[in-house]
Amino acid sequence: MTSETLFTLQLPAGIQFGRGAAAGAADVIVARGRQVLLVHGGDAARAAWLQRGLAHAGARVTTLACPREPDVTLVEAGVALGREVAAEVVVGLGGGAVLDLAKAVAGLVPASGEVLDYLEVVGRGRALDAQPLPWVALPSTAGTGAEVTANAVIGVPAKARKVSLRDTRLLADIAIVDPALTDSSPRAVTLASGLDAITQVIEPYISGFANRFTDLLCRDAIPRGLAALPALMRAESTGARDEMAWVSLCGGLALANAKLGAVHGLAGPLGGIAQGAHGAIAGCLLPPVLDANREACDGQAAARIAEVDRWITDAFGVAPEQATAALQQWSREQGLPGLGDMAVPRGKLPAIARAARGSSSMKGNPVALDEATLVGVMERAW
Repeated sequence: MTSETLFTLQLPAGIQFGRGAAAGAADVIVARGRQVLLVHGGDAARAAWLQRGLAHAGARVTTLACPREPDVTLVEAGVALGREVAAEVVVGLGGGAVLDLAKAVAGLVPASGEVLDYLEVVGRGRALDAQPLPWVALPSTAGTGAEVTANAVIGVPAKARKVSLRDTRLLADIAIVDPALTDSSPRAVTLASGLDAITQVIEPYISGFANRFTDLLCRDAIPRGLAALPALMRAESTGARDEMAWVSLCGGLALANAKLGAVHGLAGPLGGIAQGAHGAIAGCLLPPVLDANREACDGQAAARIAEVDRWITDAFGVAPEQATAALQQWSREQGLPGLGDMAVPRGKLPAIARAARGSSSMKGNPVALDEATLVGVMERAW
């Protein structure tokens, strides 16, 4: 984790960022194919504007609803539909779940195998054996940064896990990040997705794989996110929405190029059993993970955690030693559930910790945390 670290960058072919960017989305999509598979959230009405634009541009549009976080069954249905209509381009318009489903479908429609053939950890982990369809990302929440990452998170209920379909060719052809699409998001969605976005600029910053590129993004984004999210929880704000969209984009770019850490290492196995959104899981884990890392780290990693503490201190007006406690208290006061509220059985914490230690995200943590420490983290997130 030094400025001299050798690194490579994984980036989508294009990014359009800014309020109003979505106005030209239909033309961008049709330039990549006229047979369009449009993946949207559970409320189809929120995608009607894009359907109209695509129809006007001469596209033939088939829609696929994503009413929940994607699992193997939902991905299989999307792949079957994409093949049936001979989709030429896939579009994801929605939150992280929608983008992950669109990404997975784009990757698997041309592939020869089954979904589990390509999933890591619980699947066979095969590389994709065909070039994915082009896909266009239009995020409508500011959280996951999935519009600029090369993996799709898929639930595997039979294994009670969430794992990734991962391939650099899954990067979007173009990510159109228009903060206006996030305006007036429900309070709970704003909180959970916002805490996920903040986590995803903090974890790459303290990661052992941090580099000059990700440092530039994270140093800018962490204090912005810590200021903007509380502002949004007080009142709707166009400026704060714009800031959180930027933080989310930075988080996606950073995690794709510097890995995450113990928060997301634990979130994978927890996501398979917790009755809560991914962002809520990340939000309640972030303070105790920072505490555990602070206790275990020295050198540059410790200095970076101290920087994060100072940014939290500035945002919440507390002493540095109270930073993570203040963040946790504020999050709970805003309505963030704990792991207990998400019906995570205490008896399963040791098994979750064991599973988390082997996850891809855990490799990015600045120090290896043992099973007992990870159990303690989850208990403090209760």
